[in-house]
Amino acid sequence: MSRAEAAAEAAEEAGAAADTAEAVAAPAARRPGPLWTFGLLRSEIATTVRRWRTLALLGVLAAVPVLIGVAVRIETRGGSTAGGGHGEGPAFIAQVTNNGLFLVFTALAATLPFFLPMAVGVVAGDAIAGEAGTGTLRYLLVAPAGRTRLLLTKYATVMAFCVLATLVVAVSALAVGALLFPLGDLTTISGTRIGFADGLGRALLIALVVAASLVGMAALGLFVSTLTDSGIAAMAGTVGLLIAVQICDQIPQLHALQPYFFPHYWLSFADLMRDPVYWDDLQKNLGLQCLYAAVFGSAAWARFTARDISA
Repeated sequence: MSRAEAAAEAAEEAGAAADTAEAVAAPAARRPGPLWTFGLLRSEIATTVRRWRTLALLGVLAAVPVLIGVAVRIETRGGSTAGGGHGEGPAFIAQVTNNGLFLVFTALAATLPFFLPMAVGVVAGDAIAGEAGTGTLRYLLVAPAGRTRLLLTKYATVMAFCVLATLVVAVSALAVGALLFPLGDLTTISGTRIGFADGLGRALLIALVVAASLVGMAALGLFVSTLTDSGIAAMAGTVGLLIAVQICDQIPQLHALQPYFFPHYWLSFADLMRDPVYWDDLQKNLGLQCLYAAVFGSAAWARFTARDISA
């Protein structure tokens, strides 16, 4: 073999070795960092909020306090008491005419049993199943995301929607209450008087507690979303489970099981309007939501990591 041929062969081997090293180093170079993860989360939240379905859900949630406020204003125009004086209607509705800040508490009490969890169920149910149905799920996993990272991002997106939806209800109620009713010091459930700033702070805390109350619902919806490739089926299944559990929570014969149903302590946020605050049911509610998040979040992870998405 001539020197020229030997040099050419050596160069070829060196080139092959370089290509192999580049191929081995490529996965490490493509491994996503924290900034990439934050960018993925930001993209998911922006995509979710920009959907017409999401905007329609937020519009409905914003309209509920308007309807309640206008109805109370019309009913009390002649000096009568809201709710007919017999306690009908959502919690705190009788106090709305005295202080518009109570409309925030009334609107959250009216939307939490169905409207808020339904909206969360729609978003959570579509999180994975919607991507699978449109064929974009496998392309998301081609990117250096990983199934666990993508699932956590989807769940964080649903939780961000929980906070956004709750704040939409609270802000809409506060605006309507300020326009239609007087604002000022308010009386707590315990009968003590607190200042408007203190009441506003409690309203914000109540909104955050309501958003945290939807943690279990979000995990349940995400788990259902990993079971099917149809976004509509996942959304319907999640909302159906919500209705079924709500019905079971009202059956007296199931009283032994009711403390373990995720909606059972939802309305415990009213205890934040006591002076001093009654924490027992609030702690039970948050603990139960964390339990549901752990159980159904783990189930969603187990299902999603073992799922075949090649089809």
